[in-house]
This record gives sequence, C-alpha cells and structure tokens, in this order.
Amino acid sequence: MNIDEYLKGILGQILNSYKILTELDDEEGDLDVIKKELSKIKGLLQVINTKLNDKKYQSDHLVTLYKLSNYYIDAYDFTREIEILSQVYYRDSNRLKNLRMLIINSLNDKRLIERFQTILSEL
Repeated sequence: MNIDEYLKGILGQILNSYKILTELDDEEGDLDVIKKELSKIKGLLQVINTKLNDKKYQSDHLVTLYKLSNYYIDAYDFTREIEILSQVYYRDSNRLKNLRMLIINSLNDKRLIERFQTILSEL
C-alpha cells in the first residue's frame, strides 16, 4: 500500500469522526461520543504526523498534511474541559453544545477539515 492510499483511509476516518461530532444533539451520553471521536481524531492526526515526519515525503499535499496535523496537535487540547464536564455538568446540554462547538471550530481553524477534504479528493 502506498502512502496516498494509506492516508486516504486515515483522512476518511477523521472526516467521519468530524461528521459524527457535527450531527450530535447535545443530549446525555453525547459526552462519551465527543470524547471517543475527539480521541480518534487526535490519534489519527498523530499517526499522520509520525508517518510524514520522514523527510522522504516532500510532495505539496503531504507537507500540508504534516503541517496541519502538527499544528492541531500542538494548538488544541480539550482534556481539561472534557474532564470538568464529565464530572459536574454532564447533563447540561448547553455546556455540551458549547464544548462540541469549540471542538468543531478548532477543526475548522486554518480550514483544517476543508483542506483535508480537498486533499482526500486529490489522492
């Protein structure tokens, strides 16, 4: 399997998790889904980061993927917010929605999701 095919699968999983996050209704139990999908996204971004850290991958789309994944991993961490919410406010749909929207907005920083969709369609 070449690197593009490998990345297609990973980007597809990230976009699927993003879609799940956008379709939640902010109900009790959604916090577990948010934690699972965010964890999956961060793990997959780390996989991209590790895989593309090798200097042999220099094509434009691979360098872009590497930079975007690295940026997101360094810039965003919702662990504290999720922990607080899970202990105290797990039934508060407004707080759930606020957290979910923060995460969705973070995934749109630097047009991350849009750029992932573009790269995926070009692979």
